[in-house]
Amino acid sequence: MNMRLMKKFNLSALFAVSLALSPLILFVQGCNTTGCLDNRSSLPIAGFFSYETGGSISIDSISIGGLGAPNDSLILSTGTQASQVYLPFSSETDGVRFVISYNWKYAPFPDTLTFRYDTTPYFVSEECGAMYRYRITHFEHTSNLLDSMAVVDSLITNVEHVNIKLFYRTETGEE
Repeated sequence: MNMRLMKKFNLSALFAVSLALSPLILFVQGCNTTGCLDNRSSLPIAGFFSYETGGSISIDSISIGGLGAPNDSLILSTGTQASQVYLPFSSETDGVRFVISYNWKYAPFPDTLTFRYDTTPYFVSEECGAMYRYRITHFEHTSNLLDSMAVVDSLITNVEHVNIKLFYRTETGEE
């Protein structure tokens, strides 16, 4: 084979190989691992705490449902034990209510948590798109078994931390 023909053959083969590999290269570049890996939902987390010690506690035999929450769904089913719970807010309303039912014979009445908030759309990035942020403007609760409630961080973003603390009396108070 003469040199000129070998050069032409090598260039043709190189072109064919690069043409065949180009979709693979584009696919690998499109599957960028530095894209959107963060949590893309702004969900407040409510934690259960002892009123007396301030420490985290687990509560058993409870159920939590949302009124005005997305899908008005049951968030924790009957008999569940939890130390914290996600409380979904709705971007379509300016308020939501949650009912905590206690499945104990000495606590027949549920507690209700009510939140009012402002909703703001927030552009995260090209890969992640947009999400909503919420700012709690008002909150209240009943006190059937729940002693008190505190909003630790009124700005609800996709950062996972306890935004709301629910305090329960854990001591019997006997003197």
